[in-house]
Amino acid sequence: MTVDDYMGKADPALSAARLLLDNGDIEGACNRAYYAMFDGAHAALLASGLTIAESMPKKHSGLIAAFGLRLVKTHRLAADLGSAINKVERLRRLADYTGDPIAQEDAAWAVEQAAALLAAVRQEFMSDGAGEGDK
Repeated sequence: MTVDDYMGKADPALSAARLLLDNGDIEGACNRAYYAMFDGAHAALLASGLTIAESMPKKHSGLIAAFGLRLVKTHRLAADLGSAINKVERLRRLADYTGDPIAQEDAAWAVEQAAALLAAVRQEFMSDGAGEGDK
C-alpha cells in the first residue's frame, strides 16, 4: 500500500467516527477514530522514508512505537500526537473487548485527536495539505 492508500482508508474512518459519535455509538466512534489514526500513522511512516516492511510492524503496539520513535521523538510530529494515539488505542480496546463504559467526552476527544493527527500528517508529509480530515 502507498501513503495515498493509507490516507484513503484513514479519511473514511474519520468520517465514520464522526457519524457514529453524532448518533450516540460511543464504542464505534472510538474504534473508527483509532483506525483513522492507525492508517494515518502508517501513511506518515511511509512518507517519512521507511520501507513498507519497516512501516508495517506485526502488532498495533509496534506501529505505535515506530510512530513515536521515528516521528515524535525526531520532532517531525508533535509529542501530543504520540500520546494521543496511545490513549485512543486504549479507548478502542475498551470499546472492542471489555464492555466497560466510555464517556461521550472521551469519545469526542478521540475523534478530535484523529482529525488532528490526519491534519498533521498532511501538513508535514503531503504536498497539498488538504483532505477529508481537515473538514
